[in-house]
Amino acid sequence: MPKIYAVSDATGTTADLVARAALAQFATDVEVAIVPDVREPEQVRQIVAEAAETDGIVVHTLVSRDLRLLMFREGRDRNVATMDLMGPLMARLAESLGDEPRAQPGLFNAQDTENVKRIQALDFAVTHDDGRHLSDVADAHIVLVGVSRVAKTPVSIYLAYRGWRVANVPLVLGVEPPVQLSELPRKSVVGLTADPERLLALRRSRASHLGGFRAGYADLQTIKKELAYAYEVFDRRPSWPVVDVSNKSIEEVASEILAVTGRTGD
Repeated sequence: MPKIYAVSDATGTTADLVARAALAQFATDVEVAIVPDVREPEQVRQIVAEAAETDGIVVHTLVSRDLRLLMFREGRDRNVATMDLMGPLMARLAESLGDEPRAQPGLFNAQDTENVKRIQALDFAVTHDDGRHLSDVADAHIVLVGVSRVAKTPVSIYLAYRGWRVANVPLVLGVEPPVQLSELPRKSVVGLTADPERLLALRRSRASHLGGFRAGYADLQTIKKELAYAYEVFDRRPSWPVVDVSNKSIEEVASEILAVTGRTGD
């Protein structure tokens, strides 16, 4: 399986994000290796040589024209696919703006660190939605657990926009939560719950919109059983704070989650 080298003369964050965004469209696990601070010709040659040995692909955001040209030549000579994410755009901008780029590494990260942080957090929330990719759930700042329709996903996305890495895991009647959650720090897992009548209305709306759902999904007695089981799970895990989302906006729920987990700042 090919390996992708995300090469940059700065942190490599942009190349890594673009590579992972593209990979999300494929049902294949591919390793992405970030190679930062590439500013010398010999580094370029070494990267392409390694990629040739591993049947790898190089994506890069090098701002130096000389290094971009060298990367292209080395890739051509060694039969390695190299993709320049920065050069074509800078060339078009130079033409449109009537100005030359400064070709100074690291300017984007120095000016836009907060936006990069949000993008990374949003990518994490989407990747770890609905109990997926639990193998690296330890990288989450917060994990939300609850039955269906207690706003786990929208709250996760809202918190991610504020820079927090959030995963969410569904709680299914009679099924123990994943064992990975028991290994997380205190107060990093938050249980979400809601009034059963409110959940019933939300589930009926959801079922109507999607043209049906599993038996019992929009049944009040089933919902009450699910919530009772959720409280049983939470009671057995006193280190998990619990937040009731009933009649609260997403913003209010998010603020309460940050308060009970001891998280501060945006």
